[in-house]
Amino acid sequence: MKIRTITTGFNVELPPKEEQIRRIAHFTNNSKKIFENKGYTVQTARIATQPWEEYFRSKTQILDLVKELETFTHKYNIDYFNIGTTINTKRVPLIYDIIKSTATGFCTVMISDNKQVNHEAARGTARLMKRLSKISKGGFANLRFAALFNTKPGSPFYPAAYHKGPTSFAIGTENSDLVYKAFSKARNIEKAELYLKKILTDEHKRIEKIATQISKKEKIRYGGIDVSIATSVRPDESIAYAFEKLGLGKFGEVGTLAVARIITETVRNLDIKKCGYSGLMLPVLEDYGLAMRNNDGTFNLTDLLLYSSVCGTGLDTIPLPGDVSETKLYALLLDVASLSIKLDKPLSARLMPVPNKKVGEMTEYEFEYFVNSKIMKI
Repeated sequence: MKIRTITTGFNVELPPKEEQIRRIAHFTNNSKKIFENKGYTVQTARIATQPWEEYFRSKTQILDLVKELETFTHKYNIDYFNIGTTINTKRVPLIYDIIKSTATGFCTVMISDNKQVNHEAARGTARLMKRLSKISKGGFANLRFAALFNTKPGSPFYPAAYHKGPTSFAIGTENSDLVYKAFSKARNIEKAELYLKKILTDEHKRIEKIATQISKKEKIRYGGIDVSIATSVRPDESIAYAFEKLGLGKFGEVGTLAVARIITETVRNLDIKKCGYSGLMLPVLEDYGLAMRNNDGTFNLTDLLLYSSVCGTGLDTIPLPGDVSETKLYALLLDVASLSIKLDKPLSARLMPVPNKKVGEMTEYEFEYFVNSKIMKI
């Protein structure tokens, strides 16, 4: 297991002050070093602010602000920063400029909250995803944007991270290897929960102990671990291949929903201080086995929506044809929103139209955390 991210959330001062960012960065990087000294691989150090609409004044002001944040985070060795979410539909188009003017900045739109769908926000988000797809090769800019549905503050994982309250930190792990190990030992669905609960509890308790010690020493609130099953680009750590260790067939075939439910219920019943989604992530381009099974055609978008009804995050890193219409994207966002509202659960959608690519063609990303796969039909 690796630590995917240590994310520190704080309320950014206006105008942004370098000293504040320096302090936050120092704490985050010092925490990273402590975990590394304990033998953990920590992939990224990140920060997240309160929702950007709370400190928005004008287009010029917000663009200057994010550029300053990027300068400061680079200077103090923070990998990524997230300015959070907005519910103001008039500001959705500005996200294009925010993403285009930064290389490491993330932000989001909240499409449903309080059991209502903001249709104008959904339409604007569909339009925005199309525009973002043309910023960089392969539609890669959409990696730094997502639509959110009933998500709460405090998640360490991007793009959904945003902050509320006193300064705090949270941890996200890359832990699909633990599922692979547990299911390799269990070998059937009847024993799967028993093996999985033990290995997840043991490993996350170790992390929690260190994080609690950091919190007490630094007097910064520890928000918890997002114990979501986050995936890997390594074949021997694939969540899809872990499913298949239980003998029910390939990922996407019958039985997949049952395994997804067991994983999610196990994760949510862990005796760990939890935050964020704490579910099961199924990002098509971020898991070797998922990418391969997508190539095989064993699952589709409707299947992923079905699995979201019992598991984690919704739709993540979904490669779509470059000519997908705004209407289709809007309709897909409404499907995710409907699940989120009906089941009263946080979901997100990170959709990636790929310019000049059609259904069935391969993506061509050169990104260490992606596995290339076929463009999916919507």
